Amino acid sequence: MESVHFADELGPFRIVHLHRPDAGLRATVVVDNIACGPALGGVRMAPDASTEEAFRLARAMTFKNAAAALPHGGGKAVIRADPRMPAAEKERLVRAFAAAIKELTDYIPGPDMGTDELCAAWIHDEIGRSAGLPAVLGGIPLNELGATGVGLAAAIDVARSFIGLELEGARVVVQGFGAVGKHAARALVERGAVLVGACDSRGAVADPRGLDVDALIALKAQGRSVADLPGVERLDRDAVIELECDIWIPAARPDVIHMDSVERLKTKLVAPGANIPCTSDAERALFSRGVLVLPDFVANAGGVICAATELHGGTRKDAFDRVEEKIRHNVRVVLEASRRAGVPPREAAVAIAEERVRAAMRTRRFR
Repeated sequence: MESVHFADELGPFRIVHLHRPDAGLRATVVVDNIACGPALGGVRMAPDASTEEAFRLARAMTFKNAAAALPHGGGKAVIRADPRMPAAEKERLVRAFAAAIKELTDYIPGPDMGTDELCAAWIHDEIGRSAGLPAVLGGIPLNELGATGVGLAAAIDVARSFIGLELEGARVVVQGFGAVGKHAARALVERGAVLVGACDSRGAVADPRGLDVDALIALKAQGRSVADLPGVERLDRDAVIELECDIWIPAARPDVIHMDSVERLKTKLVAPGANIPCTSDAERALFSRGVLVLPDFVANAGGVICAATELHGGTRKDAFDRVEEKIRHNVRVVLEASRRAGVPPREAAVAIAEERVRAAMRTRRFR
């Protein structure tokens, strides 16, 4: 089994490896910190998902939940499998995972990359504990409604004033046109921005005059790729990092911006729809170039705010009101702190979130 070579006073509290050969289950759950409450975090499914990735994502969730002042700690699960497997196989695998975490009551799972509201429903059916349920089960389906993407658009709207950027006519590129990226793109275009580039796992498209967001969303709903959009330039999926734009949205896998690729990025604002999309050294390099990089756990907290609202009995309206209010407030607070101290926004955001976690830890008998 892999081991995590990093631990500090915050965590991880628990790392659990799950192996059920009869069900084809190989998974890891990381419960990073539960001082603020039971750990809330999604279940990611990917063939190459690692324990290190789970740990880094769980720590991001600790900070994300703390920054949003939610009564939850941070956790994350990864299932090592292809999420595009046949539906019946996926259901068996997710139900096996649910059964394996039944006694892990300090972790509340929800949807993440490779899983969705239906997966959350299967987990809830097995163990009675999950967030992000379908509406038919009384849930607030965060992927279907686009809570993370809507919150990301609100974060961008606040951040733009710190760099003198107008949304009207702003050029946007979305790397990862999925559950988060498509909703962020739609919300930004509705505010006057222009989507000039988009990619998914199968290809990329670009058009300086603007891509048809509704047509791209319709293609994805049919199980097709953005690369199937007619009448536009087709690119290799990794080429979107070179498209000149004002707002670049990484909404796929971790570490897509790293020291080998950072010089290719031509943008004014990086707004992460994905968790940990930028390595720390690349983020510092962008800061030194004057590129504003929003901390992922602040900007893309819409989904977990929505999930927490569901868990605590709130309505859909409550959820979206809270997403808008919390994200706008937190982005402003973080960017003002960053400006005052002359430090990257992530450094300011981590300091704020970590202090909240440590304050919660001081109330606990076992820290």
